[in-house]
Order: sequence, then structure tokens, then C-alpha cells
Amino acid sequence: MPAILAVQEISMSVHILKNGYQEGGALAPSSLPSTAPRPPRKGAALRLVSTKDMERDDWLEVRRTGIGSSDAAAAIGLNPYQSQLELWMQKTGKTDLLPTVDPSDDTSPMFWGTLLEPIVAAHYTKRTGNKVRRVNAVLQHPEHPWMLANVDREVVGAPDVQLLECKTAGIHGIRLWRDGVPEYVQIQVMHQLAVTGKQAADVVVLVGGQELRIFHIERDEALIARLITLEKAFWDMVQQGIAPAGDGSDSSEKALRCLYPLDSGDQVDLSEDPALNTTFAELLLARSELDAAQKREARLRQHIQMHMGEASKALFACGGSVTWKRSKDGQAFNSSQFVQDHPALAQRYLIARAGSRRFCIYEPQSQ
Repeated sequence: MPAILAVQEISMSVHILKNGYQEGGALAPSSLPSTAPRPPRKGAALRLVSTKDMERDDWLEVRRTGIGSSDAAAAIGLNPYQSQLELWMQKTGKTDLLPTVDPSDDTSPMFWGTLLEPIVAAHYTKRTGNKVRRVNAVLQHPEHPWMLANVDREVVGAPDVQLLECKTAGIHGIRLWRDGVPEYVQIQVMHQLAVTGKQAADVVVLVGGQELRIFHIERDEALIARLITLEKAFWDMVQQGIAPAGDGSDSSEKALRCLYPLDSGDQVDLSEDPALNTTFAELLLARSELDAAQKREARLRQHIQMHMGEASKALFACGGSVTWKRSKDGQAFNSSQFVQDHPALAQRYLIARAGSRRFCIYEPQSQ
């Protein structure tokens, strides 16, 4: 099966795996039961290394040796926050080329997710009665050594669930939880079940800092088999040093800029490459369609603005609305005038700013 079709199949499968119980309700049966017999395993997950007293840099280095559960969705191209290309850079030792992530930055969702994890886990126990404990180790699949997992908590003594994944959803991420467990989290949990050999996991999420939701995900052998195949394909690219293609995301854009920050001034002739010439033709067509769509959007917007006049808001039959309000007057620093009036003083405050590459497109000249 081609990789893109396999990814689409996984996406469709996890889309209907939103089979959880919420607010302490009864367990629901799996929406995607697996009829295939469970293949035999060589044993339980291996404890690759203890993380109890491990420094963060050492932990990151261990993670670089395989695909962890939080890497799984990105590895198969289904993570909304990270592209395959950015993950590939991390796994191939090019992390230093990417912007540095500060784990103590209290403006990042990762900081608050880590800080609130024990609180979320404690309230899961309070809500369900299930006892949990930390798993202070990086786990490894017994048959696929490149498959790793860090499990937030293991559930103790419950017959129907063995793992717990704790999440927090803030103002920007809450929309992804509107219809249940987001696709990338379902893939993360299925990866954990694959590595550990366990049968089920609960996902508990603190939404908006005040609402606790609990979902249940059952092991699915068919989905795990497809997941392993796609992850292995990505891991082969890591080992062979073959970069995956960009996917159009901001993550891919950032990765490309970091991977190739400078240009040499050389010229490459791609005119003999049929595939890339087709790509260029499609790019020209996409730009033409985008330009037409932007002009149509502007025309429709202006039509509504004409009918609004001085009104601040307009309502429509579908329930939607638009606003057209004036922003408050502000002040701006006239830097050019300051430099002209105080050139010596201005020179003291100049700082170097790195340049960046611009991708410019030149359409063929008409004959």
C-alpha cells in the first residue's frame, strides 16, 4: 500500500476511535473492533533506561535513538504541530539548527502541561477511583527496538485499563478536543499500547483549566500494524539520511529555513527533471488560483462593507456575523527622524539582524 494511502487509512481509523467514557460514565465498546488475532510477542516492553534522576539533555539524547509515543503522529505526518521534516531533523542530530526550546518558558503549553500533569493524574484517580503510579523509564518494544515510549502513568489494579495519558488544553488547543480525543493523541496512545503490549488506556484532559474529561481507547491490532509499518518507513529515512518532503505546514517552513539558511549563489538546472517541472507548473497554477481567490474574497468583503456603511457589526441569517471597527489611535516611534537628529546616539543601539532567504517565483516569459 502506498504510504499516503496508508496514512489516510490510519487517519480514518483514528477518527472513529473516539469511543471514550466521559464524566465517570460507563465504558463504551470500541468503535473499530479488530477481527485479526493478536500476534504473539516476544515479551513485555523493555525498560531501556531509568529516567528517575536523568537530566533533560540525557533524556532527549535517548529519545533521539528511536520514535517515542509523542513522536508517532509526526512520524506518519498526522501531527498538527510538528512536521515529518522537523522531526527528522531532531532524529538525525540537527536539533541545534532549530530554534531552542526553553522548558522553563511559562508562556508555552508544554510548560503548563508538565506542571499540571500530577494534578490532572490525581483528579483522574479522584474521579474514577483508579490508582495510578509513575513509570520512571523509557520503554522499548521487544521486537522493534526503534519504538520507544514514555508513559505518563500506569493504572494499578483496574481490569479494563492499564495506561493513563494526561493532557491539558488551553485557549488555543481546546478546539482540537471538541469532538473527542484529537487524532494525534490517539496515535500517541496507540503507539504506547503497541510498545507496552497493554490492552487499553485512558486519556484525561483538563480543558480550559477547569473541566476534566476522560476518554477510553482500546488496543486495535490492525491499526497498530499499519502504524508500525509507517513509523518504520520514517525511521528508515532517518537511518539513511533521506529527508522527507515538506507538507506545507509552518513546521516544515521553519525546518527548511533552518536546514538551508544560506544560499551559495550557484544555479541548478532542473529543466531535465520531469517530476520537478510538473511541480513547478502546479505551483504556478496554485499561485494563479490563490490570486483569483484572494481577489474574489476582497470583492465579496467590500460588497458587505458598502452595505454596512458606518455600522460596527452585521448579522446574517445563517447565524454568522462580521464586525468592522476602528482600532484605537496609538503612537509610533519615528526611528528615521531619531537617526537623522541623533546619529551618534542611534548608532549605540543598533543590533545585528540575521538575514533570511526569500523564495521568489518568476513566470516564463510569453513567446
